[in-house]
Amino acid sequence: MLRLWRLYQKCMEVHPVKTQVISSGILWGLGDIGAQAVTHSTTLKNKQQNQLVEKEFKINWQRVGITSMFGFAFVGPVGNFWYEYLDRFIRLQLKLQPKTAKFVAAKVAGDCFLFGPLNLVIFFSYIGFASGKNVKQVKEDVKRDFLPSMVIAGGIWPLFQIANFRYVPVRYQLLYVNFLCLIDSCFLSWMEQQGDAAWKQWIKSFISLENKKRIA
Repeated sequence: MLRLWRLYQKCMEVHPVKTQVISSGILWGLGDIGAQAVTHSTTLKNKQQNQLVEKEFKINWQRVGITSMFGFAFVGPVGNFWYEYLDRFIRLQLKLQPKTAKFVAAKVAGDCFLFGPLNLVIFFSYIGFASGKNVKQVKEDVKRDFLPSMVIAGGIWPLFQIANFRYVPVRYQLLYVNFLCLIDSCFLSWMEQQGDAAWKQWIKSFISLENKKRIA
């Protein structure tokens, strides 16, 4: 494990962007395999008599490749730029001292309200188009999955990012996120595979109801 860490450090010194891109692609692919396994297991437990579900789990490698490409093409290069830029902006423009409460809070807010929503929209749009769907279908998928994903991820992700921005050096912050992406990519892939699940409708209905109460 120590040798692997030293190899990663060396790769980061020589080819930082390439290292981030490759690690992101691999972890997002593994995350999708995890999502497929969870979905298959859930389907087996909840299957109806008229449903034909294979007991043996088979990996959809095409889907793994599609999801992995999202890590290669977006998360790796964009994430590398984002964390560097976010740190410089808050230090130089907002004049906040690193590792202070205000500094960490500003980073978490920027990540959750800017990069987080953008990541979700691009992910669901990309998966839809890569699966052969048209613009109308992709819009429906984004509309269906975006809000439930924001609600669930928004309650968990900031906690991880507080630790990231407080204790992890900037150059390794994407590595930290990449490890979490193994869970995050699994979650997003699973979310997309759930289709128009009833619990998604409940979340959207609940939020719409709360908004109506506030307006009233």
